[in-house]
Amino acid sequence: MNPIEIFKAFVEGVVLIASPCILPVLPLVLAASADGGRRRPFGIIAGFVLSFSLFALASRWLVDALHIDPNVIKTASLWLLLLLGLVLLSEKLSDFFSRLTRRAADFGNKAAQTQKEGFLSGMGIGALIGLVWTPCAGPILAVVLVEVIRQKTNLDAATVIFSFAVGAGLPMLAIALAGRGLLQRFPFFTHHTEALRRALGVIIILSVGYIAFSARIDGFFSAAAPQQAATQVPSPALRLEKALTHPYPAPVFTGLRDWINSRPLTMAQLRGKVVLVDFWTYSCINCVRTLPYLNDWYNKYHDKGLVIVGIHSPEFEFEKDPANVKAAVAARRIEYPVALDNDLATWGNFNNEYWPAHYLIDRAGQVVYTSFGEGDYDVTENNIRYLLGLEGAAKTALPEEQFAPDETPETYLGYARADRYTGSPALQHDVPADYAPASSVPQDNWTLQGRWQVGRQRDTALDGKAELRLHFLAGKVFLVMGSADGQPLQVRVKLDGAPVSKGASGKDLHDGTITVTRHTIYELLDQPAAKEGLLEISPARPGLEVYAFTFGG
Repeated sequence: MNPIEIFKAFVEGVVLIASPCILPVLPLVLAASADGGRRRPFGIIAGFVLSFSLFALASRWLVDALHIDPNVIKTASLWLLLLLGLVLLSEKLSDFFSRLTRRAADFGNKAAQTQKEGFLSGMGIGALIGLVWTPCAGPILAVVLVEVIRQKTNLDAATVIFSFAVGAGLPMLAIALAGRGLLQRFPFFTHHTEALRRALGVIIILSVGYIAFSARIDGFFSAAAPQQAATQVPSPALRLEKALTHPYPAPVFTGLRDWINSRPLTMAQLRGKVVLVDFWTYSCINCVRTLPYLNDWYNKYHDKGLVIVGIHSPEFEFEKDPANVKAAVAARRIEYPVALDNDLATWGNFNNEYWPAHYLIDRAGQVVYTSFGEGDYDVTENNIRYLLGLEGAAKTALPEEQFAPDETPETYLGYARADRYTGSPALQHDVPADYAPASSVPQDNWTLQGRWQVGRQRDTALDGKAELRLHFLAGKVFLVMGSADGQPLQVRVKLDGAPVSKGASGKDLHDGTITVTRHTIYELLDQPAAKEGLLEISPARPGLEVYAFTFGG
């Protein structure tokens, strides 16, 4: 546990004394401290610290597990605070409330023989104050819960929240003790307790009104309330294009691990933001082609309230390796949060079926627009701007990929999804076999030569004479490859029997050779226009693993 984070939480608690959200609590603390022995203020603050800590820790689990709207909790707490203010205005209600709290603490008081000092009685009142104030704090609570959720263990989370609660309680204790001193020094307050109680009740009611209708709840943290952001009026020139006929609550994140660029996030935590959830995987060329747009949207709109969350959902086994994903995130210059969904749990929650897939969620937590595959970038950006309440149409200089009408489709090489294979023998599953290539390979078909082992997801070259041939029609050709032993492996590439010219070479091909250093997608060809050709791929040594061909314009 980082001591700096503990101290930071403590300081955040201390500075709450400058926040308007503390206003309804102070009168309650003063009113309760005035009635009882010298130990009662300490009991009140102890009860406040414990109940706040336990409530916040429970909220960490409950809000996310039950998908509770934090605004509902906040509204309920404001009504409860208003009720307590009304109790202070009425002598009968105050006496009734006092009898309830005393009865609740009677057993503990007698057992500890502290009735005269009222420590346990004060703890009961402090616990109630902590429960009421916690959700009422609104954005303050959100800040604290973010810190709690970010911790990796329950012990870390408990340490952070307890440190925050102690920081919040100490100034209140000082005010309570100072208030008792004022009451003892100036008999006027003692002789007019009824008027003082009513005045405190009025302060509470006015504070509740301030919190309910203020544009900003906490000036120190400068955190806008979610409902304030949600009321932004979009430009009349904009509208939600291709919107879902029936929006639905955003499914929760589950089973995510190894967060990159962020601590763990939850849907409840993101309420009040415009959220774009992107299902992708780093060796999928269709996903890779969408990343420049995502990066562009993140750079333009992140500061305006857009949150992009990349859910990395692996297609191949090697894509589950966190090191591989982190390297891909760095190589693609992705700065927004990315989480590994290795068990496809969040993928399943969204009932997703595609790479890539985009789910756009409004500030109320509703999925209002979806986009599957490539394209519709202008529509997606327009909808982002609409939900953010921005004026004007989207402007982007990013070119959109063009595809040939009869372009070769994505071609998998593992037997689980292999098709359009030609040659002899037929693909042998999970055993070494010697293959003879077809003398003529039809367009969109592929063939093998030499010794290979064909697995569910990949084919592995087992000798130095192994070769993979593909008859394709496309401008760009990509191949997902890796080295079985993890060591760099040289791969020769020919086009129509000759070394690939410099003008047709992909960015990973140099002088007709690619160095395979890790499992990822490699660009073999980048031709000026879509052309038909026969591609020949042969490793310099055994150990090349090939997974799938993909293509571009």
